Amino acid sequence: MSLFGYTRAGQEPGAPRPPSPLLWIALIALIAGLLVLAFAWLAGWIGRDRATAQAFTDGIEATGPPHPGFRRAHSKGVCVSGSFQGTPDGAALSSARVFRQAQVPVLGRLSIGGGDPHGADANARVRSMALQLVSDDGQEWRTAMNSFPFFAVPTAEAFLEQTRAGIPDPATGKPDPAKMAAVQAKYPSARAFGEWAKTAPWSNSWANTDYNGVNSFRFTAADGSQHFVRWSMRPQAPFLEMTAAQRAQAGLDYLADEFAQRLAQGPVRWDMWVTLAEAGDPIDDPSQVWPAQRRQVKVGTLSLVSMQPQAEGACRDLNYDPLILPSGIAGTDDPILAARSAVYSQSFNRREREIASGKGAAATGKEGAK
Repeated sequence: MSLFGYTRAGQEPGAPRPPSPLLWIALIALIAGLLVLAFAWLAGWIGRDRATAQAFTDGIEATGPPHPGFRRAHSKGVCVSGSFQGTPDGAALSSARVFRQAQVPVLGRLSIGGGDPHGADANARVRSMALQLVSDDGQEWRTAMNSFPFFAVPTAEAFLEQTRAGIPDPATGKPDPAKMAAVQAKYPSARAFGEWAKTAPWSNSWANTDYNGVNSFRFTAADGSQHFVRWSMRPQAPFLEMTAAQRAQAGLDYLADEFAQRLAQGPVRWDMWVTLAEAGDPIDDPSQVWPAQRRQVKVGTLSLVSMQPQAEGACRDLNYDPLILPSGIAGTDDPILAARSAVYSQSFNRREREIASGKGAAATGKEGAK
């Protein structure tokens, strides 16, 4: 018998006391509580000042009246379709099949900035192009590009600040200029973006507009070599400026009507160019422009041949998530890129629920769904 088999009183100890069930109940309750808190944190139900997808989407929705069933941003647009033909130079930079296949089918969307699905085309400063390319090996490439040359702010938190600064004041029905001024004072890139919006000439068509993927991506070639790139769609149609007087006289659906007239004459084309980063170039900050002397490579040509109203078009139910990428193209640690992907998903899920519940325009057959 062990030398320590007796109590201090010299008596043999009794059987060990079983643990109290209250301890197990408390432990289970603690774990359950932590899981609930974690879920609420990730869902954005607590810590609402964080730059979550829910906070972003709530902020975007608050900038204007609700339009159930429509995209929260770039609400007005048209569906387009055509093809993409890669170049040998593109195939040398990336192993993605889209650069090697003779023709890759494209389903896209041309749109204007803002959350009003019935707004005037000619009044929108920002124009956008979103594309889905599906190669014959089943891989997808989705990209969303805009007419501005750089992003207004450097981080997701700054993006949320900017979004909330655009929420109308209940007393005036308009955003508070002081709040937007504070954002511009805090972020030099926001001031630069404002200058671009004021001074850059307006094109008179979707067809002769440059569209820029301001975020950075990583191309990996078949031999394993890698390059950080930013891409742009540059129009083959010559640029023509649209004056303020012309914009004031233009019809509500000016861009769509003008683009339909162009398509009646034949395909509308853009060349896709990538700019290659060099050491020291900011990869994870889309608010900073790379030097103009960086190497640029033409990697393909986009040809659009048809257009459909978005209410009935195939693009209506497509989420142009910029992080859906094929092998040979990858994202970076750019926080704006991650935020865009998350917000696109949140917006898509909300409008799908609205349509399923019968609230959205698509569910009722009304014009302009999503």
